[in-house]
Amino acid sequence: MGMMPAFFSTTNTRKRKKQKFKSAEEKRKHFQLEQSWNELKRKHYVEPSKKSVSTNTLSGYKLTSPPGRESINYPSVDTGLGNATKPIEGKRYTGDKIIGIGTLHKSNAVPIFSDQEAKDISKMRRG
Repeated sequence: MGMMPAFFSTTNTRKRKKQKFKSAEEKRKHFQLEQSWNELKRKHYVEPSKKSVSTNTLSGYKLTSPPGRESINYPSVDTGLGNATKPIEGKRYTGDKIIGIGTLHKSNAVPIFSDQEAKDISKMRRG
């Protein structure tokens, strides 16, 4: 791939709509209206006030549940045996039914129970 020209950009390929006017008079009126609107905004702009909630008014308030709706606390049983830890040896399959694990498509693991199934799976993958 060769070098791209400096004016070419791949980040924004959307074309902007160019504003069209029917006549020069309409264009002049548009810009005059826009200028007067900006002047009005600048002249009459009011900074929005930021109302802050005073924490002093909420300090005496406590959240409570209605009568009859209190939650009952049931403590868990302490057996004294400790916590659940990872077993020392990893879990391994010790049976004799499955002879292996095959892959049909990408990471689709399929258990293989016989030599014939292994041959069938390999033929399915290769065609």
